Amino acid sequence: MGERANLAINEAPSKGELSVLFCGQSITEPLHHVGPSVHDYGIVHCVQSGRGKFTIRGVVYEVGAGESFFIFPGELHHYVADEADPWQYRWIGYRGSGVEQLLAIIGIGPHAPIVQGYRIHRVEALFRNVYKALQIGGSAGDMEAEGYMRVVLAEYARTTDKGSDANNDDKRSDIERQVEQAARWLSLQFDKSISIDELAHTLGYHRTYLSKMFRKQMGESPMQFLLRIRMERAKTLLKTTRLTIEQIAAAVGYEDALYFSKLYKKWYSHSPSSHRTEMQSGKPSGCLYF
Repeated sequence: MGERANLAINEAPSKGELSVLFCGQSITEPLHHVGPSVHDYGIVHCVQSGRGKFTIRGVVYEVGAGESFFIFPGELHHYVADEADPWQYRWIGYRGSGVEQLLAIIGIGPHAPIVQGYRIHRVEALFRNVYKALQIGGSAGDMEAEGYMRVVLAEYARTTDKGSDANNDDKRSDIERQVEQAARWLSLQFDKSISIDELAHTLGYHRTYLSKMFRKQMGESPMQFLLRIRMERAKTLLKTTRLTIEQIAAAVGYEDALYFSKLYKKWYSHSPSSHRTEMQSGKPSGCLYF
């Protein structure tokens, strides 16, 4: 089973911060699937009607009309149309040196690939404009498509940025907004080597003060917050994939698999390998918080 698709390709993509590579629209048949695949560019799909499932990093998301899902460079992914109500969507392929940072600012990443609650008619119109711009061709079409793509991201930012409501902004202090920003950053970058000192310096606060305010607002220190995200992610990977312990350790930000295993055992009171066996056999397990 397949799909009917229209496609416009950028014949002269720039090599800057953000560039649109292609844009199109698909009307899929029941159970039409794409992948598992890995790309060296990103794609965003805006679902216009119907439903489907999108899988990334072992997590399955059910996506329907009025929602968008992101595919990220280097990330294994798979998506399939619903059997009873197959989806119709528009999509834009993109790349650029600043794309990861742009998405991180608005809270979009491999662990949070779904956007909801945006102005669907506005976003669909912008996708159509990107398509038309690419049909123009040349550098003019490239720049016009990039401009519309940035407005698409701005529309998504309206729904993902907690600080978009001016009234709420007035009621929150700078440090409260910074703590939320820090939490979003840790949630997006948990698979990388992260220094709380560097994070505090970037936000303009001393580590001790940031940690104190982070604990007050989030109920745990930045390191505990980061550790929890990493351990929860590792647990999901152990349960839903066949990745080795070394691969899972690397996927959640640890170069040393032995150190990761020690942390995991302290957190869940099981080693990664024994916990995988228990979870796959359906036995319950606990968590030791520290």
